[in-house]
Amino acid sequence: MKGKWGSKKMIKKRIAIFGSTGSIGTQALEVIEANPELFEVEILTAQTNDALLIQQALKHKPNAVVIGEEKKYAAVKDALSATSVKVFCGEKALEEAADFDTYDMMLAGIVGFAGLKPTLKAVEKGKAIALANKETLVVAGDIVMQKALANKVPVIPVDSEHSAIFQCLIGESRNPIEKIILTASGGPFFGKKPNFLVNVKRDHALQHPNWTMGAKISIDSATLMNKGLEMIEARWLFNLQPSQIQVVIHPQSIIHSMVQFADGSVKAQMGLPDMKLPIQYALGFPQRIPNTSPRLDLRKISVLNFEEPDVKTFRNLTLATEALYKGGNLPCVLNAANEIAVWAFLRNRIGFLDITAVVEQTMQSISFIEKPNLEEYFESDGEARNFAASLIKM
Repeated sequence: MKGKWGSKKMIKKRIAIFGSTGSIGTQALEVIEANPELFEVEILTAQTNDALLIQQALKHKPNAVVIGEEKKYAAVKDALSATSVKVFCGEKALEEAADFDTYDMMLAGIVGFAGLKPTLKAVEKGKAIALANKETLVVAGDIVMQKALANKVPVIPVDSEHSAIFQCLIGESRNPIEKIILTASGGPFFGKKPNFLVNVKRDHALQHPNWTMGAKISIDSATLMNKGLEMIEARWLFNLQPSQIQVVIHPQSIIHSMVQFADGSVKAQMGLPDMKLPIQYALGFPQRIPNTSPRLDLRKISVLNFEEPDVKTFRNLTLATEALYKGGNLPCVLNAANEIAVWAFLRNRIGFLDITAVVEQTMQSISFIEKPNLEEYFESDGEARNFAASLIKM
C-alpha cells in the first residue's frame, strides 16, 4: 500500500478508543474516518452513552465495544445483534478489553480516575498509549511510567500542552531541559475576582473562550485545576523536577507550550486551538499526517499576551502546586476530591468557590503516604472521595 504522501509502505494502526463518546473520543473518530488507509477502529468503550456508542459501532464496525453501565448492556447488545461486533459491559470488561491482543494503540480518553486501570493494563500488555487521560499520571504517574519503561511502551500525550512539549523535544534527547512553560488560556473567568466568582453558575463556567471540551475538563479549566493537573502530569511524562515546571497565562491559546533548554533557547509549538491536531499527531506518530484543517495565519494575529496566573483568586493552582512538590499520595487525594467537587458543582449542589474549599479540606484530612504502592493509591482515592462527599453531604 502506498503512503498518503509518498511511496513508503504504511502499516494500518488498529486503534482502541477508551472513552469513545466523549469530546476526545468523538474527535479521534473523525481523524480516523479522514484517514481510512492509516487507521481502523478495533475497540470502542463508553460509560453511559449507549445511544452514541451504538451509532459509532454501526458506523466504524469495531471488533468489540464495552458499555460501562451494566443496565445498558441489553440495549447495546440488541442494537448490534445483526453485526459481528462483540459487546461487553462493566468496569472489569474495560480491563479485559485493554488486555486484548487485537489492537496496536490505545487512545486513553476515559475521563478521571476511571481511566487508570485500563491504561495500566494496556501498558502491561505492551501497547502504545495515546494519553488524553491526565488523571492516570496525576494519580499514579510514578508507577505508570515505570511500567511503561519496563515494557518499552511509548506514551504519547494528547493534551495540547503536553503534545506541544513532546513535539519541542523531538531531536533534543541529549540536551537537558532547563524548564518547561505550560500555557493556560485563563479560562472563561480570566481577570475576575472572588466577589464575581461567588455567583458563577454551571452554564457560565462551561463556556470556554477557545476550546471545545467535555464538562469536567471545562470546569477544571475555569478553576485552573486543569493546569495544576497538567503540571503533575508533565512531571512524570518528561521526568522533571517540580522546580522545572512553570505556568503562564496566554489568553490567545496560540502557543500551546514551550521548552527552555540549558543554553537559554526556547522552543514553542504553535497552532490554532483545535484538539484534532494533537489527537492526529499522537495517532500518527512519528509521521505528520496532512489534513485540511484551518491554518494559523500570524498576519492576522496582532498580539500574543503572557502573564502570571492569579493564584490568590484561583487557589486550585496553588493546591495542585503543593501536591506536585510534596508528591506521595497527595496528587491522588487532590484529584479525587476535585472529581467529587466538580461533579457536585455540575449538579448545582455547591458553588464555584466551594470546589476549592472541598479540595483543600480533603487534602488536609487524608493521611499522607510518601511512597504509596498501587493498592494504597486506590485506597487514598476512595478515602478522599468519601471525605469530599461527606463535606458536600452527598
